[in-house]
Amino acid sequence: MVRRTSQIFSPWVIQDIHAKSDLGRYRIRGFSSFQDVTHFDDLTFLSTGLTRFPLEGYKEQCNTQTVIGSLNAKNPLILDTPIYITGMSYGALSVNAKTALGKAASLVGTASCTGDGGMLPSERKASNKLIYQVLPSRYGFNPHHLKKAQAIEIVVGQGAKPGTGGMLMGIKVLDNISEMRDLPKGIDQRSPARHPDWLGPDDLAMKIEQLREATNWTVPIHVKLGACRVSDDVKLAAKAGADAIVVDSMLAGTGASSEILLDHSGIPTVPAIVLAREALREIGLNGKVHLIASGGIRSGADAAKALALGADAVAIGLSALIALNCNREIPGSNFMKEMGVPAGECSHCHTGKCPVGIATQDENLTKRLDPDEGAERVANFLNAMTMEMSLLTRSLGKGDVHSLEPEDLAALTIEASAMAQVPLVGTNKIFGQS
Repeated sequence: MVRRTSQIFSPWVIQDIHAKSDLGRYRIRGFSSFQDVTHFDDLTFLSTGLTRFPLEGYKEQCNTQTVIGSLNAKNPLILDTPIYITGMSYGALSVNAKTALGKAASLVGTASCTGDGGMLPSERKASNKLIYQVLPSRYGFNPHHLKKAQAIEIVVGQGAKPGTGGMLMGIKVLDNISEMRDLPKGIDQRSPARHPDWLGPDDLAMKIEQLREATNWTVPIHVKLGACRVSDDVKLAAKAGADAIVVDSMLAGTGASSEILLDHSGIPTVPAIVLAREALREIGLNGKVHLIASGGIRSGADAAKALALGADAVAIGLSALIALNCNREIPGSNFMKEMGVPAGECSHCHTGKCPVGIATQDENLTKRLDPDEGAERVANFLNAMTMEMSLLTRSLGKGDVHSLEPEDLAALTIEASAMAQVPLVGTNKIFGQS
């Protein structure tokens, strides 16, 4: 049959060309990738039958406690759930959003992360366990704040913009943000693509050693990588001395990135975890250097599948913001009027006009987000995710989420079988293996 419309020059491709010809540059937006790629929904758990017995939820506990960074740190990061809030900056997010995320993490016994631009005092006060990011920009970097953290994360790259620096549009660079980042007001911030004081893995090892000395070897040092050349990058980071490695996939969210990077760079979360796991195994550090998966984690099922594939924990960002009411009409908001799109279809985080007070620095919009109410919503979501993980784990006859393994999974598509390296349902064949 001859199609009536072009599949190469589809309506959205035509619209994209029109937009670029009007702008004279690449397009920028927030949210996440719009690519249709293999994800956790393409995997399924093989729960119990006669082969093993399930655990009773009302009397048999499922352990979710997670330890990160025990290889070198005197005080590893101990979390009540293997899910924590990833780094999102004060600047990209409002003060109320950052405070709410810190409070939510504390309510469920997990951690939040600073993101670019330095430590927000109200987030530090709200967070019992805070991860301090060290980024190429050094905006807002303060060694005294560094020493107050429970973990440090060196950001080499982000999944939503690998190989490039962060982005903060000038509409968000207002009084407090301008002061914290030592930037002129109203000017777009383009962060460096690489760290100014080191280039390769040997230099990274020296930086890790410096941070260990600055914190008296007390806290774990994480290294965050955009999921691209995963196997080699993970080996290099592990050999440089990282206690934990965060692999951030192409499905990770962002407050602002070029669409070309969001949709055309990096690899999905599923194969990223598998490649990272095998890389650590090859150098004898699997289970010693901890692996954290990030990018597109939306539910307890996603988190459980990530652990089954080899992750020790997961980090969520966009899901936590959605729990804060991102893309939801609330009293006082009107997405069509304020953003030009209905709630549920907004990806304009970079504009600073967020109708629910999350991705904005406008004081009138920020007031729409109550930090205490927001914290309760995110805590509810984290608890629900943890309960979902426990339910799935007990259905497999296991009493610890860290006992999940690839053997517990099957793939629903040939692509998922090849990427996850688990059998296709109904067969014993793992595609992609000779």
